[in-house]
Amino acid sequence: MSGNMLILLAVLAIFVLLFLVIKTKLHAFVSLLLVSLLVGIAAGMPLEGVIESVKNGMGGTLGFVAVVVGLGAMFGQMLEVSGGAERLAQTLIKKFGEERAQWALGLTGFIVAIPVFFDVGFIILVPLVYSLAKKTGKSLLHYAIPLLAGLAVTHSFIPPTPGPIAVADLIGADLGWVILFGVLAGIPSMVIAGPLFGRYIGKKIHATVPDYMEIKEKEYDKELPGFWLVTSLISIPLVLILANTLSDLLIKDGSSLVPVRSFLTFMGHPFVALTIATILAFILLGTLRGYTKEDVQGIANKALEPAGIIILVTGAGGVFKQVLIDSGVGQVLGEKMASSPLPPILLAFLIAAAVRVAQGSATVSMVTAAGLMSPLITSMDMQGPVLGMMVIAIAAGATVLSHVNDSGFWLVNRFLGLNEKDTLKSWTVMETLIGLVGFAVVFVCSFFIG
Repeated sequence: MSGNMLILLAVLAIFVLLFLVIKTKLHAFVSLLLVSLLVGIAAGMPLEGVIESVKNGMGGTLGFVAVVVGLGAMFGQMLEVSGGAERLAQTLIKKFGEERAQWALGLTGFIVAIPVFFDVGFIILVPLVYSLAKKTGKSLLHYAIPLLAGLAVTHSFIPPTPGPIAVADLIGADLGWVILFGVLAGIPSMVIAGPLFGRYIGKKIHATVPDYMEIKEKEYDKELPGFWLVTSLISIPLVLILANTLSDLLIKDGSSLVPVRSFLTFMGHPFVALTIATILAFILLGTLRGYTKEDVQGIANKALEPAGIIILVTGAGGVFKQVLIDSGVGQVLGEKMASSPLPPILLAFLIAAAVRVAQGSATVSMVTAAGLMSPLITSMDMQGPVLGMMVIAIAAGATVLSHVNDSGFWLVNRFLGLNEKDTLKSWTVMETLIGLVGFAVVFVCSFFIG
C-alpha cells in the first residue's frame, strides 16, 4: 500500500473511532480495539500478525499502566475514606482565612487530585463551597471555580493520575520529567483559571446553592487524620520519582555515587514509590486509626472498580499504537508529521484538542493523540525532558473546550445549579484556560530545553 493510502487509512481510522464513540455510543475500549483490528486488516497485515499486535500492544501497555493506576487508585481511596481530603481543605481554609478562601480551595484541589479522581474530589469538597457561599453571600462560582481548577490541573498534568500515566507510557516519557513539567505548567494554570477567573466569573454569574442539594457535613466514623500526615503521604511518591530522574541526570557513570544512583533508581521507580505510599496509607490512615484489615481490604477493592475502566481504555490505546507501528501506517505518519512546518509539541496539542472537542472524553483524547504521535517521537529520537513536555502538551489539548459531550460538564452543571449557557461561560472557559496556559508554559520551555 502506498504512503498516501496509509495516511488516508489513518485519517479514516480516526473518523471511524469518533463515529463509534459519538454516534453508536460503543464503549471506548471496544471502539479502540475494533478500529485497531480494522486498520491492521486494511493495511494488509497477515491476520495472525494483527492478533499478535493486539496482544503485544495490550500487554506492553498494561504491564506498566495497570500497576501504577491500580496502586494510585487504592492510595486515593484510602485518602478519601479516611477524611484526608477534608482535613487538607479545612486546614488550608483556616490558615488562609475566609478572605483568601479561593486560594485555599485552589491549593486543596491541586493537592487532593494527585491521588484522588477528579469527580470524587469535587463531590467530597463541594459542601465547603456551599457553606462558604452561604456565609459570605458570594456566588458559588467565586469558590467553586478555584476548587475545580485545582482538581482539573493535577488530574490532567501530574502523575499518578491516569491521564498523564497513560500518555507517558505510550510515548515512553520518564514520569519524573512529567511531574516536573506538570507542576511548572500546573501552578500558573491553576492561578489564572482558578482564583483569578473565579473572582471575575463570580461577579458575572450569581449562582446559589441549588434547592435539590442538601448542605450537610460529611460524617466520618473516625477522627480526621493530621494535615502533615496527609501531605507527607501524597509527597512520598512524587519526591521518590523526582529523585530517580534527577539522580540519572546528575550522577554520571564512573562516579563514586553510582551505588546511590542505583538505589534511588530502584526506590524512585513508580512501582516501588507507589507501593511504599500505598502501604503507608493502609497502615497510617487505616489500621493505626482503627480500621480492621477487612475494612482496608474492602476500601482497596472498591478503588479498583473505576480504575479498571481507565486501565482497559489505556490498554486499547496501546493496541491502537502498536497496530499503527506494525502495519507501517505509523512510519509514514511520522514522516509526514516530521515534514510539517508545525513543531511536534504543537501538533500533539492540536490532535488531542480536536479529538477532545469531537468526542468529549479526556482519556480517549489522550491515548488517541499519544498513539498518533508515537511514531513521530520514535523517528525523531525524542527523549528526556522533551517527552515530559510532550505529555503535558497532549494533556493540555485533551483539557480544552469541555462541553455537552463531557461528563465533567454535567457534573458541574448539576452540583452548582447552572443552566447550560452559564456552564459554558464558567466551566468550559476554565478548562480552556487550563489547557491554553499549560500548553503555553511547555511550548515556551521547548525553545530552551531540547
